[in-house]
Amino acid sequence: MTKFYKVSVLFLLMAIAISCGGQDCNLIDNSFESYQNALQTIESSDFKFSDDCNTSKSSWIHDAEYYSCDGNTGFLIVKTKTNNYVHKNVPIKIWNEFKNADSFGKYYNRNLKGRFRLTL
Repeated sequence: MTKFYKVSVLFLLMAIAISCGGQDCNLIDNSFESYQNALQTIESSDFKFSDDCNTSKSSWIHDAEYYSCDGNTGFLIVKTKTNNYVHKNVPIKIWNEFKNADSFGKYYNRNLKGRFRLTL
């Protein structure tokens, strides 16, 4: 292989690797056009910490995901059959309590509903 060919292949591989990765979470400006835009931006960004929760025991909450840039606070996405709820600046302590709650719905209603809301 020629040197030009090797450099071209290396450059192409680097460009693919960079384009496949999500945006750095520190670059999220928290001004979203819609909740769908917020979901897409959050779920496609690179975070220092991300976690999800097995919500199969819940009749109301179908999925819960947590994303944090700094390991202290982050975005919590709660998905139900009919809606997706996006919360921001949720302390990781709240996330851990939510994951370990006997009832996800009760914990959500007591500790998250109306708090940490993402407003457009």
